[in-house]
Amino acid sequence: MVRMGAFVVGWTLFFMAQLGAASERPNIVVIVADDLGWADVGFHGNRVIETPSLDRIAAEGAQLDRFYTTPICSPTRAALMTGRDPIRLGVAYSTIMPWHNNGIHPEETFLPELFLDAGYQTAMVGKWHLGHAQQSYHPNARGFEHFYGHLHTEVGFYPPFASLGGKDFQRNGVSIDDQGYESFLLADEVSRYIEERDKTRPFFVYMPFIAPHTPLDAPEDLQTKYADMPDERGKSRSKMADNTRFMAKMTGRDSARPMYAAVVDGMDQAIGKVLDTLDTEGLTDNTIVLFFSDNGGAVYAIGGADNAPLRGGKGDTFEGGIRVVATVRWPEHIPAGSRVDSIMSVMDVLPTLAAAAEIEPSTHNRLDGRNMVAALTEAEAIPREDLLFFIAESPFKNTVNVTAFNDEWKLVQRIESGFTSVEVTNFLFNIAEDPYEYQNLAQVHPDVVADLAREIRHWRNLYPVAGTRSELMPPPGWKAPLDWADYPQQSFELQPNPSGGMPPENAIRMLDWQYGENGRLIYNCEPYRWAGGGLCKRQ
Repeated sequence: MVRMGAFVVGWTLFFMAQLGAASERPNIVVIVADDLGWADVGFHGNRVIETPSLDRIAAEGAQLDRFYTTPICSPTRAALMTGRDPIRLGVAYSTIMPWHNNGIHPEETFLPELFLDAGYQTAMVGKWHLGHAQQSYHPNARGFEHFYGHLHTEVGFYPPFASLGGKDFQRNGVSIDDQGYESFLLADEVSRYIEERDKTRPFFVYMPFIAPHTPLDAPEDLQTKYADMPDERGKSRSKMADNTRFMAKMTGRDSARPMYAAVVDGMDQAIGKVLDTLDTEGLTDNTIVLFFSDNGGAVYAIGGADNAPLRGGKGDTFEGGIRVVATVRWPEHIPAGSRVDSIMSVMDVLPTLAAAAEIEPSTHNRLDGRNMVAALTEAEAIPREDLLFFIAESPFKNTVNVTAFNDEWKLVQRIESGFTSVEVTNFLFNIAEDPYEYQNLAQVHPDVVADLAREIRHWRNLYPVAGTRSELMPPPGWKAPLDWADYPQQSFELQPNPSGGMPPENAIRMLDWQYGENGRLIYNCEPYRWAGGGLCKRQ
């Protein structure tokens, strides 16, 4: 009996120690805007659009001055959730459309899964956009205990929150009818979740807004507040975007800028409510709050954003499309009012947050992101010698914008393919000396262009052959469901293993080699460089 009592006491003390350690781990709130412009927040100098909540995060934490995402939505979210390059995942060129059956391979480890396994409570509130055709792609199947929001994008800011006519608003797979302005509904749900949490466990909350994505809409008081706001934006230096703004002006269309400002203001108010909830609950000091935009602002006519002085916008691989508004707060760890100048990408979020929470990122596949905690907390400069790559084929099929860059050089390629022709335009920049991309050095340094172009070519070889590509229209005759909450195919109705495709199993490796630059048949396969794009090795 004495031995048994000692055993029980010992395990009780061990459990209490573990519980105490868990309670000291930081809570985490990751907030993502959709298409926010670089110039559209107060801490970047904007004095017209009011963003006091975002300015507070920056003042009490650090501005991430060179934080990079992909140029478009779904790829950024895929990189955030996995810490992996979207080119490997089959979600890089374009977003997941409602008629697609794409998602992220179930063997990929998602960020909330790591935190859930470490004892965290996990919740997602907002826009998913990472797959909806199978339950295995659903947020509740990827580590989120609680999901409140939308599977798709562009569902509007007021009920019925529809995608192509099908209602898209749910709580954990069940359709709901909550009424109100979307940004405020998300803030209410996050606040409720935090207030009603299990106070013995830390929490991980992911809050991806639809704001300020089109179709823009806002409460009447906010519309009135910005109704007389002039559109004083200069040219974005993105040819297609500037053409849309020119045509809108010539045809007498009202500027989207005032409504866009109202939407940004509403989003900031929603973020303010979450910050206030953390204050009221006494959680501010032990909560990491990370905010960033999923890509550069939409500077085309109906978008309303401004990325000045950066060049370009959403869909571009110039800085305005991939260098985004970002800030992080972690009191007593990140110096207030600081700025991080090292390159940090969305792929770095998973290993960085895991390290901050003292969680081993034991993922199924190799991470492409880096642990940047030292840059955030100690102002340590972390050089970037290896290349970052981003790509987009949006909105026009076979018009591809791609970039490769590090601390020294940045190559942007615009590749336009026709039935019998391919036109490649190269832009080479030294971002340290020319951060706003005015001086194209491609003619001066053809050797650098050739080297980076070769790296881009090898990188593009990684793409799964059936990955997303630009498709603005569904297959002929395709119809949307009445309610997207009922759409995902349940796992028990599917085969237990992913499909091997149509080729005979013993022919796949040879066919993969023959496909070359057309993409990978074998998932998570990186071609050996000496094999001309074939003979893959698993990563």
